[in-house]
Amino acid sequence: MDSEDLRIAVYDRFRHGRLPAVAALAVDLAVSVDQVREGLEDLAGQRHLALGADGEIAMAHPFTAVPLGFSVMGKDTLWWGGCAWDSFALAHLLPEQSPMLVATTCPACQGPHAWSVDTREAPPGEQVAHFLVPASHMWDDVVHTCGNQRIFCSEQCVSAWLERTGNQRGYVMDLFTLWRLASGWYAGRLERGYVRREPSVAADYLRSVGLSGPFWGLPD
Repeated sequence: MDSEDLRIAVYDRFRHGRLPAVAALAVDLAVSVDQVREGLEDLAGQRHLALGADGEIAMAHPFTAVPLGFSVMGKDTLWWGGCAWDSFALAHLLPEQSPMLVATTCPACQGPHAWSVDTREAPPGEQVAHFLVPASHMWDDVVHTCGNQRIFCSEQCVSAWLERTGNQRGYVMDLFTLWRLASGWYAGRLERGYVRREPSVAADYLRSVGLSGPFWGLPD
């Protein structure tokens, strides 16, 4: 079994709102469950996806099989949103489903929020996104990382949540910067032959959307 066939099969299921369970992928590809598990381990080692403790797929960015605080509704498909970054990215990765309704609640006050996200312009709003885990450690526990990339009502709600949880402040950005960050980050991921960005290319992309500083491993 070719690993790229497996990666594409994972994304094909996710993009159509179906979970890429190991058993289902084995049927899709006409291979054994053990072959799928071995292939998924290889893909996880290359950071194409993240596996749960049970060996099932937890995330294949920007898709997730576990709820992490967001829901995303396209024209005819509903997904869990992996995080603020990934939830805003789905409209760009699947423009045929755009505009998408991205919904969440503020982690500090539980206030509900929803935006219509498309590929043309950032949605309006005074809310801010807070990313807790620095870029150099995002893959230490990527599900934890994504679960802590959330949108708050305001800087005041961020501060209240940090005080209550005892966490250190991470990186805060407005919705416009979040939308720009999400707009091109996953370009090509659904296509055969996708290759993850080299660190220097990723750094150039982050700078192009206005991000800098030690949090992202970039000079101020």
